[in-house]
Amino acid sequence: MGKVDENKKKKKEALFNTAYELFTTKGINSTAISDIVEKAGVAKGTFYLYFKDKYDIKNKLVAHKTHELFDKAGDALEKSNIRGLEEQLIFIIDNIIDALVDNKPLLNFISKNLVMGALRSALITGEDSDGDFYDKFLGLVMQDEYDYEDVDVMLFTIVELAGSAGYNSILFEEPLPIEQYKPFLYRTVRLIIASHRTN
Repeated sequence: MGKVDENKKKKKEALFNTAYELFTTKGINSTAISDIVEKAGVAKGTFYLYFKDKYDIKNKLVAHKTHELFDKAGDALEKSNIRGLEEQLIFIIDNIIDALVDNKPLLNFISKNLVMGALRSALITGEDSDGDFYDKFLGLVMQDEYDYEDVDVMLFTIVELAGSAGYNSILFEEPLPIEQYKPFLYRTVRLIIASHRTN
């Protein structure tokens, strides 16, 4: 990577980090683009090289942060000896839920958008920008002893369920505090997976 590309990358990272800090402390509505560029130490024009407006940077940040969560969970899975699609997906969900319990500002920022953040490009638009987790998921499906149908729908449903239910359970303890709710959530995940088996 050349010096120009490296500088561009640093400026974009500074904008990302600053926007995330301001969004999670002041809120999105109370944060102006001028606040972001001033604190990041970049020109306003630089912001518009990468983002259309503050909602564009917010959406890209949600994707970036959820992608990090899935990547860390995937790395932890690779270091484990866990086998079988059910157990692997539950491990990933459990890892992400525990990370969000430890980082409530991140949970509030992502809100219920785990699907949008981690899977939207791969599943809905067909773009590859967020395809890493999706590709890993397909690898897990291929390695499993069972065959599955409608794997995109299965993954979408599991992540959407875990994201929404986890959000309510962690922040509001509804219907139960998260540690009490996990067995119910994981039982439902197992049922979803089983319903997509073809053999």
